[in-house]
Amino acid sequence: MLFSSLTFIFAFLPLLLICYFIIPRKYMKIKNILLLIFSLVFYAWGEPKYILLMLLTVFISYIFGLLINHFQKQKLNKLICLVISILLITSSLLYFKYTNFFITNLNHLFKTSWEIKDIVLPIGISFYTFQILTYIIDLYRGKISVQKNFFNLALYISFFPQLIAGPIVRYETIEKQLENRQESLTKIIHGVERFIVGLGKKVIIANNMAIIADAIYNSGSLGGFSSGVLILGILAYTFQIYFDFSGYSDMAIGLGQIFGFEFLENFNYPYMAKSITEFWQRWHMSLTTFFREYVYIPLGGNRVRVSRWLLNMTIVWLLTGFWHGAAWNFIIWGLYYLILLIGEKKLWGKCYERIPKVIKYVITFILINIGWIIFRVNSLGDLTLILSHLFKGANTINLAKFLNANPNVISALPYFLFAIIFSFNISQTLDQKFQNNRLYNMIKKALLLGIFIISIMFLVSSLYNPFIYFRF
Repeated sequence: MLFSSLTFIFAFLPLLLICYFIIPRKYMKIKNILLLIFSLVFYAWGEPKYILLMLLTVFISYIFGLLINHFQKQKLNKLICLVISILLITSSLLYFKYTNFFITNLNHLFKTSWEIKDIVLPIGISFYTFQILTYIIDLYRGKISVQKNFFNLALYISFFPQLIAGPIVRYETIEKQLENRQESLTKIIHGVERFIVGLGKKVIIANNMAIIADAIYNSGSLGGFSSGVLILGILAYTFQIYFDFSGYSDMAIGLGQIFGFEFLENFNYPYMAKSITEFWQRWHMSLTTFFREYVYIPLGGNRVRVSRWLLNMTIVWLLTGFWHGAAWNFIIWGLYYLILLIGEKKLWGKCYERIPKVIKYVITFILINIGWIIFRVNSLGDLTLILSHLFKGANTINLAKFLNANPNVISALPYFLFAIIFSFNISQTLDQKFQNNRLYNMIKKALLLGIFIISIMFLVSSLYNPFIYFRF
């Protein structure tokens, strides 16, 4: 089930809200069980067989959490429990996500024909696996208390707003909220507004950008496109992935607020970054935080000799790329950012600081777009075609010819304007400046109502894409 579906908006969510808010606040345990039941229904809606896998993973984390807590003063036993739990928790992710990748590459290497059929990646497995790891590792470190209530732990992992595509919510963040969160009308209103913003990002902007990007990337004619067509597709995907994923995060955060949960932000206008380092401080912040706190710092971070730091960075960015997908383009994408970040920190960083801000914005945005080319391509052959033809003149299919053959792309072009405007923090700045202005707040609510109505019209009248990050 998708947040941006009529079933969710007009059936699932209203029914849950009615059932949830009928229960008095003092019965928080019953409210949590209700949320757990609806979350399991939400997940089972599309993939009922994999709900057992998720519950098994929750059970493993629950048992080993108790064991780690039991052996708090016995370091060796505690460490053994940690290692075994991590191996068990990650085993399903490794099997479902990476088996075919390794078999395919082994077949190429050894000229064999091994094959395992019907391996389908369970939706959200990358996200809920990482969430579980934050619980187990932080418990081992003594940063949190053990969760002895199985249903509370299951709710933390399976809570439907962040279950499918994040943000990756660390247990530490909502440990106390599971039983002692504050619900209020103000939070509900803010949550609904945030949900509508995310819905608009996804349905109005991202889906229209997808029409353009897919028409180019999936055309099978990349070698025949002019540089103008390729640039159009590159920019469309750059905006598609941002508004698709940040839209989902907005909806998840908004839904959490409705039920009294406060999730940390996941995006902070990343296309306003003046450097690649800043970009990763603004993009998918929950994933960046995970790799920093649970991989980079434990390896020694930057408080080591240069050669060791380079190794630490390489491990982190190989894992970052590989986490996104079992394909070579994702690994290359991770290495691409590894090179850029090492360059900023150790090579051209000081010279880069002297460049005017406007130039920094442009350079960073161009580098981000190149990264999204690597990320989006369907094959390494497509990557070669795009990069080799990007700076050439008109080929067989120039921009005018492409647009004439794709009227749906022409209809989607005006949405570039909205994509550009809302990539900047204009709305955030206005909110801060006029937050107590009654007229401004009335206009804002009217605009939000308009966004909601237009989004529903889009959902009723057209097909739309699932969230990009569902496949990760």
